[in-house]
Amino acid sequence: MKKFLQDFKAFAMKGNVVDMAVGVIIGGAFGKIVTSLVNDVIMPLIGLAVGGVNFKELKWVIREAYVNDAGQEIAAATLNYGNFLQVTFDFLIIALSIFVMIRVIGNLSRKKEAEKAAAPAPAPAPEPKPTKEELLLTEIRDLLKNK
Repeated sequence: MKKFLQDFKAFAMKGNVVDMAVGVIIGGAFGKIVTSLVNDVIMPLIGLAVGGVNFKELKWVIREAYVNDAGQEIAAATLNYGNFLQVTFDFLIIALSIFVMIRVIGNLSRKKEAEKAAAPAPAPAPEPKPTKEELLLTEIRDLLKNK
């Protein structure tokens, strides 16, 4: 059991898992913000533009509600295409928002890479001057070569 707990702790504390958990939490919060933007700002404006229509209430009634012979009320059969439109608008706006964010991050990354590439390379360090011993050894070598 102790080994299992140690393995689980090592797994849970890996950078990838923690980063992914943060991404999921931020993604959920971002989804709520975008859903509110769509439901509370964009869709009312679109509904107003098309004559005050609330998209979530749009539906096609296939069969009206009725009361059967036993006195039970049978609900209407409807095709709720307005809710489908609402969810589709949510998806499109979320996808567009993510695309814009990724594009901005990509542009920033390319600018950083371009700045690094444009930066001049550091000049090579000058060769150190030979010591007196090295100069003496060089003279000795040259004398021996000439003999």
